[in-house]
Amino acid sequence: MKTVLVTGGLGYIGAHTAVVLLERGYNVVLVDNLDNTRAEVLDGIEAIAGTRPRWDNVDLSDPAAVEAWWPTLPPVDGIVHFAAHKAVGESVAHPLKYYRNNLMSQALLLERVAQKPEMAFLFSSSCTVYGQAEHLPIAEGSPILPAESPYGNTKQIGEEMLQDAARAYGFSAIALRYFNPIGAHPSARIGELPLGVPQNLVPFVTQTAAGIRPALSVFGNDYPTRDGTAIRDYIHVVDLAEAHAVALERLLNRTSEEPVEVFNLGTGTGSTVLEVIQSFERSTGATLPWNFAPRRPGDVVAAYADTAKAERVLGWKTKRTLDEAMADAWRWQQHVLNSTSSI
Repeated sequence: MKTVLVTGGLGYIGAHTAVVLLERGYNVVLVDNLDNTRAEVLDGIEAIAGTRPRWDNVDLSDPAAVEAWWPTLPPVDGIVHFAAHKAVGESVAHPLKYYRNNLMSQALLLERVAQKPEMAFLFSSSCTVYGQAEHLPIAEGSPILPAESPYGNTKQIGEEMLQDAARAYGFSAIALRYFNPIGAHPSARIGELPLGVPQNLVPFVTQTAAGIRPALSVFGNDYPTRDGTAIRDYIHVVDLAEAHAVALERLLNRTSEEPVEVFNLGTGTGSTVLEVIQSFERSTGATLPWNFAPRRPGDVVAAYADTAKAERVLGWKTKRTLDEAMADAWRWQQHVLNSTSSI
């Protein structure tokens, strides 16, 4: 049984990936400092997978904490690295918070991989590395343009760090550039539940429909798009989690063709913000109050993936629709409300 360390393992994507890895027979160890999640996520992972993985509360950007914690782990065959701050708007307001956390945590983990280069390293990257792409859909060979936000810049630097370290120390890694994860596990036992005001569209949509927020702000109605709102490639989080398992298997089987391979993960289709709202109302029957607001700094006009490489090399493509993702997100939101009211 292979042991996989999932950093940020109680976070949104980390928890869904942990479930997929457990279901595929891996021994999973989670590390998460609860910066933007709750310990109760572990209960949801156990309820779905039937196994309660080990969870360690460690700040991976703290060198002393990592130094003390690492020897307590079982031998690790692979690392799936999610632990990072991830909100574009917040990164513009607090750039140093993002540079310290996102880059330091990655550097400290790569130091461990450098000491055991047979260890697989799977990096959670982002389509933000492309900046405002000149051509759509965005392929892996598209230019890496200046980042539109400090968050995007940490992902660009993170990929450069990964390339340099893999060449220097002889290990293999994969960077997955994913677009906009949404939805929740269909069981409604885990999903996206940010602390405080949501920074991403779909949890704000569901919280607004649930009456937690008064109205959804649609940032910008003057973009050069089909309805004036920004376009993104929204991918169901379970599809995304399954892609991580496939990529990890490629690394563990030593079938990579270069030190660091890069793959886009998306649906290949862009949806506007208004289309997401329409999908939510159509798939749930709920009514969503919303209004237009000024554009946010750091937001790009449009981004959606060319997914041909992932389909060809990994044999992976999305299975779930936007409507399914919105219905699952709403089911999760209702579960959260019911759980809260019963406490």
